[in-house]
Amino acid sequence: MRVILDTNILIGALITKGTPPDRLYRAWLRGELELVTSAAQLADLSDVLARPRLQKFLDADEASAIVENIGTRSLILEDPPGVELSPDPKDNPILAAAIAGRVDLIVSGDKKHMLALQEVEGIPVVTAREALVRLRQR
Repeated sequence: MRVILDTNILIGALITKGTPPDRLYRAWLRGELELVTSAAQLADLSDVLARPRLQKFLDADEASAIVENIGTRSLILEDPPGVELSPDPKDNPILAAAIAGRVDLIVSGDKKHMLALQEVEGIPVVTAREALVRLRQR
Protein backbone atom coordinates (compact mmCIF):
# COMPACT_ATOMS: atom_id res chain seq x y z
CA MET A 1 0.00 0.00 0.00
CA ARG A 2 1.32 3.42 -0.96
CA VAL A 3 0.53 6.26 1.47
CA ILE A 4 1.35 9.84 2.27
CA LEU A 5 1.50 10.75 5.96
CA ASP A 6 0.52 14.30 6.84
CA THR A 7 3.16 16.11 8.87
CA ASN A 8 0.92 15.96 11.96
CA ILE A 9 1.01 12.14 11.77
CA LEU A 10 4.81 12.13 11.62
CA ILE A 11 5.03 14.51 14.59
CA GLY A 12 2.53 12.36 16.48
CA ALA A 13 4.67 9.28 15.82
CA LEU A 14 7.61 11.02 17.49
CA ILE A 15 5.73 12.36 20.48
CA THR A 16 3.50 9.45 21.51
CA LYS A 17 4.80 5.88 21.24
CA GLY A 18 2.38 3.03 20.66
CA THR A 19 -0.34 5.24 19.16
CA PRO A 20 -1.73 4.73 15.64
CA PRO A 21 0.64 7.34 14.10
CA ASP A 22 3.63 5.59 15.73
CA ARG A 23 2.39 2.14 14.69
CA LEU A 24 1.91 3.34 11.11
CA TYR A 25 5.40 4.86 11.03
CA ARG A 26 6.87 1.59 12.37
CA ALA A 27 4.91 -0.41 9.77
CA TRP A 28 6.59 1.72 7.12
CA LEU A 29 10.03 1.12 8.68
CA ARG A 30 9.31 -2.64 8.51
CA GLY A 31 8.51 -2.31 4.80
CA GLU A 32 4.79 -3.00 5.17
CA LEU A 33 3.86 0.09 3.20
CA GLU A 34 5.44 2.54 0.79
CA LEU A 35 5.75 6.17 1.84
CA VAL A 36 5.40 9.04 -0.62
CA THR A 37 6.39 12.59 0.27
CA SER A 38 7.70 15.73 -1.36
CA ALA A 39 10.67 18.02 -0.94
CA ALA A 40 8.21 20.65 0.35
CA GLN A 41 6.89 18.31 3.04
CA LEU A 42 10.39 17.37 4.16
CA ALA A 43 11.23 21.06 4.52
CA ASP A 44 7.98 21.62 6.45
CA LEU A 45 8.72 18.67 8.73
CA SER A 46 12.20 20.01 9.49
CA ASP A 47 10.75 23.45 10.26
CA VAL A 48 8.08 22.03 12.57
CA LEU A 49 10.59 19.83 14.40
CA ALA A 50 12.77 22.91 15.04
CA ARG A 51 9.99 24.81 16.83
CA PRO A 52 11.03 25.60 20.40
CA ARG A 53 7.66 24.62 21.89
CA LEU A 54 8.04 21.06 20.54
CA GLN A 55 11.56 20.54 21.84
CA LYS A 56 10.42 19.42 25.30
CA PHE A 57 8.34 16.64 23.73
CA LEU A 58 10.92 15.37 21.26
CA ASP A 59 14.07 13.33 21.43
CA ALA A 60 16.50 15.19 19.14
CA ASP A 61 18.08 11.95 17.88
CA GLU A 62 14.68 10.46 17.01
CA ALA A 63 13.64 13.68 15.26
CA SER A 64 16.81 13.59 13.15
CA ALA A 65 16.30 9.90 12.43
CA ILE A 66 12.74 10.35 11.16
CA VAL A 67 13.83 13.08 8.74
CA GLU A 68 16.78 10.98 7.57
CA ASN A 69 14.66 7.82 7.19
CA ILE A 70 12.04 9.63 5.17
CA GLY A 71 14.72 11.34 3.09
CA THR A 72 16.39 8.05 2.17
CA ARG A 73 13.62 5.45 2.26
CA SER A 74 10.60 7.09 0.63
CA LEU A 75 9.52 8.22 -2.80
CA ILE A 76 10.27 11.96 -2.78
CA LEU A 77 8.56 14.07 -5.39
CA GLU A 78 10.64 17.16 -6.09
CA ASP A 79 8.00 19.44 -7.56
CA PRO A 80 4.51 17.93 -7.93
CA PRO A 81 1.99 20.06 -9.84
CA GLY A 82 0.20 22.49 -7.54
CA VAL A 83 -3.41 22.01 -6.47
CA GLU A 84 -5.95 24.20 -4.68
CA LEU A 85 -8.16 21.61 -2.98
CA SER A 86 -8.05 22.42 0.72
CA PRO A 87 -9.39 25.46 2.55
CA ASP A 88 -6.00 25.45 4.33
CA PRO A 89 -3.31 26.32 1.75
CA LYS A 90 -0.69 24.50 3.89
CA ASP A 91 -2.43 21.21 3.05
CA ASN A 92 -2.25 21.62 -0.72
CA PRO A 93 1.40 20.45 -1.09
CA ILE A 94 0.49 17.21 0.72
CA LEU A 95 -2.53 16.73 -1.55
CA ALA A 96 -0.46 17.52 -4.64
CA ALA A 97 2.15 14.92 -3.68
CA ALA A 98 -0.58 12.37 -2.95
CA ILE A 99 -2.12 12.84 -6.39
CA ALA A 100 1.20 12.93 -8.27
CA GLY A 101 2.51 9.96 -6.28
CA ARG A 102 -0.67 7.95 -6.93
CA VAL A 103 -1.06 6.97 -3.31
CA ASP A 104 -3.72 4.61 -2.00
CA LEU A 105 -4.34 6.68 1.14
CA ILE A 106 -3.78 10.16 2.53
CA VAL A 107 -3.34 9.82 6.30
CA SER A 108 -3.99 12.85 8.49
CA GLY A 109 -5.08 13.87 11.95
CA ASP A 110 -6.43 17.24 10.76
CA LYS A 111 -10.20 16.89 11.29
CA LYS A 112 -11.02 20.47 10.33
CA HIS A 113 -9.45 20.49 6.87
CA MET A 114 -7.90 17.26 5.59
CA LEU A 115 -10.23 14.64 7.04
CA ALA A 116 -13.23 16.80 6.20
CA LEU A 117 -12.33 16.36 2.51
CA GLN A 118 -12.98 12.59 2.87
CA GLU A 119 -11.35 11.94 -0.50
CA VAL A 120 -9.32 13.77 -3.11
CA GLU A 121 -9.41 12.66 -6.73
CA GLY A 122 -10.55 9.20 -5.62
CA ILE A 123 -7.93 8.89 -2.86
CA PRO A 124 -9.44 8.35 0.60
CA VAL A 125 -8.34 10.74 3.36
CA VAL A 126 -8.26 8.70 6.57
CA THR A 127 -7.04 8.73 10.15
CA ALA A 128 -3.99 6.74 11.23
CA ARG A 129 -6.30 4.27 12.97
CA GLU A 130 -8.26 3.71 9.74
CA ALA A 131 -5.04 3.33 7.76
CA LEU A 132 -3.91 0.58 10.16
CA VAL A 133 -7.22 -1.24 9.68
CA ARG A 134 -6.84 -1.06 5.91
CA LEU A 135 -3.22 -2.23 6.13
CA ARG A 136 -4.27 -5.31 8.12
CA GLN A 137 -6.98 -6.09 5.56
CA ARG A 138 -4.44 -6.38 2.73
